[in-house]
This record gives sequence, C-alpha cells and structure tokens, in this order.
Amino acid sequence: MREDFSPVDRVLEGLRGAGYLADSTTGTVVHLAKELGKPVLVEGPAGTGKTQLAKSAALAAGKPLIRLQCYEGLDESKAIYEWDYRRQLLQLQLEQGSSTGSLDAAGIFGEEFLLSRPLLAAIRSAEPVVLLIDEVDRLDIESEALLLEVLSEFQVSVPELGTVTARHIPQVFLTSNNTRDLSEALKRRCLYLHLGHPSAEREAEIIQLRVPELAAHLAAQIAQLVAVLRGTDLRKPPSVAESIDWARTLVALGAAELTDDVTRQTISVLLKYQQDIETALAELSIAG
Repeated sequence: MREDFSPVDRVLEGLRGAGYLADSTTGTVVHLAKELGKPVLVEGPAGTGKTQLAKSAALAAGKPLIRLQCYEGLDESKAIYEWDYRRQLLQLQLEQGSSTGSLDAAGIFGEEFLLSRPLLAAIRSAEPVVLLIDEVDRLDIESEALLLEVLSEFQVSVPELGTVTARHIPQVFLTSNNTRDLSEALKRRCLYLHLGHPSAEREAEIIQLRVPELAAHLAAQIAQLVAVLRGTDLRKPPSVAESIDWARTLVALGAAELTDDVTRQTISVLLKYQQDIETALAELSIAG
C-alpha cells in the first residue's frame, strides 16, 4: 500500500482488498468511526452491502467478527449475558453441608459462571474485534435500550459482578433496513451512513470485483438490466447481492451472452416473486 495514501484511501484500499468496493463517503465514515471510537449506523434497502461492509472491515483489519443478529423479542440473555445455571447448581450441591451462608459466599457469581453473549463477548475480548449488530430495526424499543450502555460507554453492568469495561474498544457496525424509526438515543451514539443502490457503472465494478471470472461486458449488461428493473413497479426490486448471485449463475452455466433465453431461465435468481418475474419479462419484452 502506498505511503502517500490518505487515511481514507487506505481504508478504501483495505476494503477493496477484502472484496468490498466502497465510495469515498463510506471510506470517510469508516475511518472517522475508528478514529473517534464511535459505532457506525448503516441504513438502506436490504441487499445493498451493509452487512458485508462490517465483514469486509473485519477482514481488512485482521480482526475477529462478532455478530449479534437482531430479532423481535431479543432479550438480555441472548444479547449480553446469562448465568450458567447448571454449573451454579452443581457448585451449590458441592457446598451443601458447609457453613456457606449466602449465594455470594458460595462463589456461584464468579466470572467462570458467566456466559458471554455477543455484546459482552465483544467487551471482554482480549483482542480488538469488529462487532456487527445486524438488522437493529427488528428490535422493539425496549430491546433497543439494551444496546445503549454498550454503545456509549463500551461497558456492561452485571449486578452480581459490577461493571465490565472493554479491554479494547470494538469497531461497531449497526445495520438497519429502515423497517421502523430508531430511537434518537441510539442514533445519537453513532455516526450515520446510508447505502443505497449504486449506479449501473458502479454496480458493474462491484460485480467484476466479486465475480472476477465473469466477462466485463456481461457485468455491464447485468448492471444495466438490474437498473432498468429497479425503475419498474416490483414488489421486491433486485438487490446488489442478488445481482452478484445472478453473475455467479451465469458463470456456473458458462453463458457467454445474456440472451433472452438465458434471462428467462435464470431471472428467478434475481427476482423472488412470480408477479415480479412476469412484470420484468414484460418490461424487457421477453416472452415467458
């Protein structure tokens, strides 16, 4: 890597080396998040590379990735920590007949009985990590509040043990598909980045980077066709991830050209509703 690169250029080069083609805005936000020790909230439509950005940042930095997949009903025991009740019970049984007068005295609330879930695992890690909190908009507002202490202080409060503070501040990415508005408290703790659908030219570059064995003219054709389809009335417009899957499909089939027959036979890789497939074939003037 050239020494005269700016810090943002180094981030972009590192991401590219990890298979992720980012623009200067993305590179700037990732760089600032690292320098300021702040999480990045990445919002945008599904399949635009939000999760992949965190994965590629981890790969580029040589850091382990710890992932918390969010869902409705996620609670503290799945997101932060819980106690190993079986081991605690065994310890109490071993203490039977002794003069132990309390649970604390029995020693069942030591760190050896603590089961770390993703948030606490990132805080307790002995080495720097990337923490991905994926699809945070799936959480309800009460569960979202679980994240605030971690994202602001990089610590976790365990009533029986006290406060566990991060040995190394993790590099944090939160992703959201905008299915609901996130709280101001959460947004205030993060730098913000929006990832939308790229231009046809940029998408062709992304496809070529991720599927280098695909001919350049096919990458351009896929990107142009996908751009056309995103402008039509589809229930689910194709994502960048699906464009890449389509490119890999063409390679697997050994297709040299994106003919009408090839498009008709493989478009289900790109579109996931029959109504959308029929709309797309009509838009492209391809007989079903």
